[in-house]
Amino acid sequence: MFPDSLRPTALSRFSTHVAGLSLAILSLASLALSAPALAQPLPKTLEALAPEASPKVLELAARAVSCADPGAERLAVIDFSRSANEERLWVFDLKQKELLFKELVSHGQGTGEEFARTFSNTPDSHQSSLGLFRTKQSYTGSNGYSLRLQGLEPGVNDLAFERAIVMHGADYVSEDFIEANGRLGRSWGCPAVPSDVARPLIDSLQDEQYLFAYYPDQQWLDSSEFLACQSDVALSETGDADEHKIAMQNDGEHEGDS
Repeated sequence: MFPDSLRPTALSRFSTHVAGLSLAILSLASLALSAPALAQPLPKTLEALAPEASPKVLELAARAVSCADPGAERLAVIDFSRSANEERLWVFDLKQKELLFKELVSHGQGTGEEFARTFSNTPDSHQSSLGLFRTKQSYTGSNGYSLRLQGLEPGVNDLAFERAIVMHGADYVSEDFIEANGRLGRSWGCPAVPSDVARPLIDSLQDEQYLFAYYPDQQWLDSSEFLACQSDVALSETGDADEHKIAMQNDGEHEGDS
């Protein structure tokens, strides 16, 4: 108990102290309610959008695109370790945090039957290539509406322009083809997609977006600068040459090791 002579002052100070604490607590609560939620790391965002995809593949794709272009808006991921008869292509809108497409996608005739086995950067191999690609503009060629791809990894996929490796639609990429033949059809190295989604899918990816093609190839996993990201990777080194190849390419040629 306070002495009678001190009671009013002590009570007044106590009331002021309690009021101050209450205001502080309310301010903190209001800040917590008004502050935006912390953004998830990109791999976790991709996992949430495509829970059926391999977390390991999505983590590698996120690492590669973050290394190449932290401000990238769209990313396509292909998991070539899966059966060709499964949907193994995902297209993400990284800004809006949306899954735009989940589709079948072909691999090259030289890469395998139902399962992909062998990849290369070699012209006339009819094999698919791995690694990170940057997308260029769309065009209409012998396989219809198509999307040019610029391989960004020297010795792994940087001959994509020379080999005419592009994304395009194909009738052999369909459930009907699988039912009739036991497996998905194969390209000459291009990541071909179902004809009925080719145009909107290509439109979502054209003009400086990214595509990441995965397979558990240890040599590539150990050597890729985009997966290690230990030094600045110059993306413009092959740009001028590739732009020249675009101008020189004949749109009427066969895509994929033409």
